[in-house]
Amino acid sequence: MTGFAVVDVETTGLSPARHDRIAEIAIVHVDPGGRIVDEWDTLVNPERDLGTSEIHGIRASDVRYAPTFRELAPRIAELLAGRVFVAHNVAFDQGFLRAEFDRIVIGMPFAEAPGLCTMALGGQFLATSSRSLTSCCAAAGVPLTDQHRALDDARAAAGLLRHYLHGRTPVDWNGHLDTAVAARWPLLPHRSAARPVRRGAHRHAPHFLERIAERLPRVPDPAGADAYLAVLDTALYDRHVSATEADALVSVAAELGLDRATTVALHALYLTQLARQAWADGAVSDTEREDLDQVAALLGLPASAVTTALAAGLDGEPTGRVVGGSLRLHQGDLVVFTGETVVPRDAWTRRAERAGLIVHPSVTKKVRLVVAADPDSLSGKARKAGDYGIPVVTEAAFERLLAGVA
Repeated sequence: MTGFAVVDVETTGLSPARHDRIAEIAIVHVDPGGRIVDEWDTLVNPERDLGTSEIHGIRASDVRYAPTFRELAPRIAELLAGRVFVAHNVAFDQGFLRAEFDRIVIGMPFAEAPGLCTMALGGQFLATSSRSLTSCCAAAGVPLTDQHRALDDARAAAGLLRHYLHGRTPVDWNGHLDTAVAARWPLLPHRSAARPVRRGAHRHAPHFLERIAERLPRVPDPAGADAYLAVLDTALYDRHVSATEADALVSVAAELGLDRATTVALHALYLTQLARQAWADGAVSDTEREDLDQVAALLGLPASAVTTALAAGLDGEPTGRVVGGSLRLHQGDLVVFTGETVVPRDAWTRRAERAGLIVHPSVTKKVRLVVAADPDSLSGKARKAGDYGIPVVTEAAFERLLAGVA
């Protein structure tokens, strides 16, 4: 069926020449009369750091389980084939798609069928000098609900296209449609089985405890308890269990043969050990109580577990097991920064060096810590840190650690 494919992409940056990648794509099919007949969108795992998330709002945990462009390519090619490519600033969206297809050695006929730009056409159809999507939509009376989300932006551009199609300024619409149909679109061997992943999917994922097997052979006082608690300790350095850390905890529990009931008991033990530390000076401050409440929530324990832990921590004896909050930085430790941090990288570097730390350009086994705005970062540095078992912590956690450098 002939028609238009209105495309929008959200990217890790502004230039594919600088190795920026697509992180989200939406394709809206519009018939020759301007009616939307189909929509498709998905996040894309860019296989690199996501860049400044303040613009597109996509986090690493969103794209962690999203398909790569290579996996999506057959479906994307199918959705574009035979249709006029349309985008608001077509050079940008088409440029990124061309780079992605070139990366997997698939030629797309963008030169034969260059498509249409709703931004450029605005000069003919709209009474506005601004060419931003927001201004064009306002001038055309087209709703734009959530800018910088690929599907919302593609829908808005589709609304502009409909406005233009019904306008009085002459455009050879049929000529564009015929050119798109005649172009030599690639015939890929099969459609990918990759399923679309949309924003917020990770937020609805079950707590990692629910992913630990319910029943395994019962092992009293399991020998693997210390190993699990050590991984848990690392995960809680910054009082945030990232998707990456949750996966690691589930994997370690499976490797050690720890069932869910045993894991819950270990979480309660961990909380008790933290409570014992809080009692060390003879009193539990409001800040310490808030910390215990936060840890209990992260571990999937009820609020009453804190009261139980405080009572046990006051009277009990140390168990010798791994205890939370043990990460300390010392002068001379190597730290690495990755991704687009909220605080400018230069500012963090100066603060780290004033504290006696050494900021290292790459991750080696000697590095003590990696700092990222997003602890689920897909950067090469974050991936290597995971391979080496080096903690990846948030900027807020690093700021707390700086205060205690010995």
